[in-house]
Amino acid sequence: MQLAYYPGCTIKVSAREHERAALAILRELGIALREMPEWNCCGVVHTLTGENLIRQMAPLRVLARLRQQGEREAVTLCDMCFNTLARANHLARTQPDQVSALNATSGGGLDYDGAGEVLHLLHLLRDRVGLAAIRKRVRRPLRDLVVYPYYGCKLLRPTGIGLDDPEMPTLLRDLMESLGATVVEGSLQTQCCGAYLAVDRAGLVTERVGATVEQARDAGAGAIVLSCPLCHFNFATLQPHAGAPLPVLYYTQAIGLAFGLDPAELGLDDRQMEALGRAVPSQALHDLAHARGGSA
Repeated sequence: MQLAYYPGCTIKVSAREHERAALAILRELGIALREMPEWNCCGVVHTLTGENLIRQMAPLRVLARLRQQGEREAVTLCDMCFNTLARANHLARTQPDQVSALNATSGGGLDYDGAGEVLHLLHLLRDRVGLAAIRKRVRRPLRDLVVYPYYGCKLLRPTGIGLDDPEMPTLLRDLMESLGATVVEGSLQTQCCGAYLAVDRAGLVTERVGATVEQARDAGAGAIVLSCPLCHFNFATLQPHAGAPLPVLYYTQAIGLAFGLDPAELGLDDRQMEALGRAVPSQALHDLAHARGGSA
């Protein structure tokens, strides 16, 4: 299976380990992603103002280029990119007159009819690869790891765009259980982490992150698993100083560990592996740093 790949800016700058892990696990699953030869920033946040049509130019240009390159589907890893592109695609399908108006101002560069599809990598893993196939690839089940899946907001909302039920999602839980991990959950796993308020209201984001981490700890979690690069940044850098911080993993890294891949191939360094080792009561994850393959 080969699919077009839209990386977006954040993946190439501050979430490169997510991309490394994604490409590694997809190789194991026999899937190749071809990066789009020409792409631009998606615009990051979907505009909530109907009159602010100019904000739609960036994501619509990505979708138009996808079709111009002879592709129908594009896979993305970033929750923000997925949300922005998928909502722009919905606009193109439901309000084509607005896209035509933008196209007229762009010299024909936004000639797009909504015929493309935007897939989050989790779409691909759940709906096309399937959890049964992922389970078969597991070489080192994460039996000793207790994880708290954190969804945030961009993956689930709005209804019709999001990948799962916005209040009672099961996607990450089902995926982690297919890897052999124990999953604990809580009411804060679908709440916004504070997002960009980290720039000018870091105290508020630290409070939200701290409350979620405390809930995860109280439930017995040894690590937080998530999908969003912005959430990852906030949880990795703004956890309260009291106590050792909980390790924060992309779901792609958790899959890679269960597949028996080298942690370095997944963007996990010695410090992160040591933190995971402290969260696990056995040598299972320690062994991953020195061996590949085999069974746990």
